[in-house]
Amino acid sequence: MNRIKRFSLVMLVLSAIAMSACKKEDDAAPAEENDEEIITDVKLIFTNSADKDDIVEARAQDPDGAGVQELKILDEINLDTSKTYVLTLEVMNNLTDPGESIGDEIEEENDEHQLYFSFSNDAFSNPLGDGNIDDYADDVRYNDTDANGNPVGLSTTWTTSSTPLTGGTFTIRLQHQPDIKSATSEATDGDTDFELTFVLNIN
Repeated sequence: MNRIKRFSLVMLVLSAIAMSACKKEDDAAPAEENDEEIITDVKLIFTNSADKDDIVEARAQDPDGAGVQELKILDEINLDTSKTYVLTLEVMNNLTDPGESIGDEIEEENDEHQLYFSFSNDAFSNPLGDGNIDDYADDVRYNDTDANGNPVGLSTTWTTSSTPLTGGTFTIRLQHQPDIKSATSEATDGDTDFELTFVLNIN
């Protein structure tokens, strides 16, 4: 009889431990989901400010989104000398139907994003220099800002040099900077959503 009582007591203790373990598992917070944006298409659109029909486009594409392929440059940038262009961006996830505008998401979360640029030295008469990827304080003519007055970069203005350029470079980098974006944020702060280097020709 005592043996049966001891067995019942052991079973009761084991059951209590098992129930406690199950409760801890149930109470554990669910694994955090990673909502990383999928970008399949990026288009740079240079519009001549003096002639809205004069448009230059340069594209990059990653047809498998989050797969093994990366964004691949499809076009060179071919601009005219001594002209002023407004650069806007089309950033898409075209794995969905219809496509999803990641540019709209960047605009909605513009206090967390900034686009940085670098280019062949003095390819432009305005801005001068070589861009702000290497130094955030270098000149880029941003047309848009977030609620805090910090630049975003979905719209920028570029005046080409009077000197022709062949085989130069134009790099654009999108940084995601939640809770850290400021007036002095650098191109290395936060995470890089994409970085693309195009061949730049000015003739």
